[in-house]
Amino acid sequence: MKNFPMFLRMSGRRVVICGGGEEAARKTRLVLKTEAEIVILARELDPELAALVASGRAVQQVELRADTFANAALTFIATGCVAVDAALAVLARAAGVVVNVVDRPDLCDAYTPSIVDRDPVVVAIGTEGAAPVLGRAIKTEVETMLSPRLGTFVALAGRLRGAVAEAIAPGARRGFWEWAFSGEAWRAHLGGRERAAADLLKAAIAEGRAPEPKGHIALVGAGPGARDLLTLRAVQRLQQADVIFYDRLVEPEVLELARRDADRVYVGKEVGACAWPQERIVALIVAEAVKGRRVVRLKSGDPSIFGRAVEELAAAEAAGIETEVVPGVTAASAAAAVLKRPLTERGEIDSFVITTGTCRPGDAGPDRSRLAQPGTSAAFYMAVEKAQEVSRDLIAAGAPPDCPVDVVASVSTARERQATTTLRDLAETIRMEDLRSPAILFVRYPKSFAAASAWSGTRPAFA
Repeated sequence: MKNFPMFLRMSGRRVVICGGGEEAARKTRLVLKTEAEIVILARELDPELAALVASGRAVQQVELRADTFANAALTFIATGCVAVDAALAVLARAAGVVVNVVDRPDLCDAYTPSIVDRDPVVVAIGTEGAAPVLGRAIKTEVETMLSPRLGTFVALAGRLRGAVAEAIAPGARRGFWEWAFSGEAWRAHLGGRERAAADLLKAAIAEGRAPEPKGHIALVGAGPGARDLLTLRAVQRLQQADVIFYDRLVEPEVLELARRDADRVYVGKEVGACAWPQERIVALIVAEAVKGRRVVRLKSGDPSIFGRAVEELAAAEAAGIETEVVPGVTAASAAAAVLKRPLTERGEIDSFVITTGTCRPGDAGPDRSRLAQPGTSAAFYMAVEKAQEVSRDLIAAGAPPDCPVDVVASVSTARERQATTTLRDLAETIRMEDLRSPAILFVRYPKSFAAASAWSGTRPAFA
C-alpha cells in the first residue's frame, strides 16, 4: 500500500480549486459535501461555479496571490494547461498543501477516491491512481449493498447513543446495537417508516434492553439467472439474511451475493419430481423464522409468478411472522430483452399474457382458446414438454399455424439457447434443437398477421 487512507476533518479548513471549467466544477461538487471553505482560482468561471460564488458558498480569486495557498488543507488543480498545472502544484506543495492535479497522477500527493455517500457513513474506494474506472465499478457494487436510507438511520442512532449509554448496561450494548441495525427498527426505516423506527428504538431504550429478535421472511425474486439482473432490494435482503432457502433454478453466482455466514439450504424442486414437497419447505421456512431468524426464500424469476408464494405467505401469517415480497425480473421479460422483441407493440400486440403449460396434478388443463386472439402475445412457462398440446389447442382455437414462436431456454445464463419457429412446427423444433426446461415459449399473433392471413393465398412476411 503506497497511500495511506484517511478521512480529513474539513470544518474550518480551506480548499483551493485551481481552474474554472468542468473538471474544476467536478472537484468542487465533492468539496461541497463538506464544511470546508472553498476558494476558486480562475479568471473565468463556468455557470455552475459562478453560481456558487454568487451564493457566497465559494470565493473567487482572479489572480494568484501570495496568500492563495496559505493555511489551505487541500488543492485540486485543473486549469487545462499542463505547464500552469505543474507550476501551481510546486507553489501549493511549497506552502504545505496536499496537492491533487487532475489526470496527472505523477504530480499528485493524494488521489480522489470513488465515494459512496450515506452521510454520516462514507465509503471511499481508491486504486492509487492506477485504475479509476475500476474504482468506479467497485463503487457501483457497494452502492447496491448500502440502502439509500442508511445514513439517516445512522444519524438517528448517533443522536441516541447517549441515551443508550445511560439506559443499557455496558455488557448489553453490543447486543442492543446489533438488534438496532438488523431488527424491526431497521426494517421499518428501510421501508420508509422513519417515525416507527425511532419509536421502536426509544421504546427499547426505555425498557433498558433490546427486544427478543423477531423472525422475518422475505420471498425474494432471484431473476432469470444473471446476478446483475437482481434488484437492489434483493441484494440487500440476501446480505441481511440468516438463512436462505433456494431452488435448483437459482444460479450459484446469485448466492455469492449473500452474507458469507448465512446458512444456505437447497430445496430444489423439479416438475413431476418434487424431492422437497412444498409442505416441507413451508414448514422449514416458518420454523426458522419462529427462532427469530431473518429468512430469505429465494425463488427464480419473480415470486408472484408461478412461485407458490400464496402457501408460504399464508403459513407465515398464521404463525404471526412478518413477511415481505421482493419482486424479481421474470423470465419472460428477460427473454424478450435478449430477443430484442418487446412484449407489446403498438398497433400489433396490445395484450400480453403469462400462462403455464403444466398445471397441478389432477387439475383440468388450461383453457388456451382465449389466447388465440389477434393482437395477443403469450409467454408459456413450464411448457417445453407440452409444446404439442400448446400448438394443437391454439390452432384448434383459430390461431394460424404460421404464427411466429420464439423459444428461449435458460435465459441470461451461460447455457442460454434460442430458436425461432412457427406454431405448426413448434414441437418438432424443440425436439430437433433439443431445447429443455427452463424455457419460455413466446407465441405472437400480431394483428397485421391476422389481417394478411384473411386474404386467400396470402402469406404474411413476418420474421
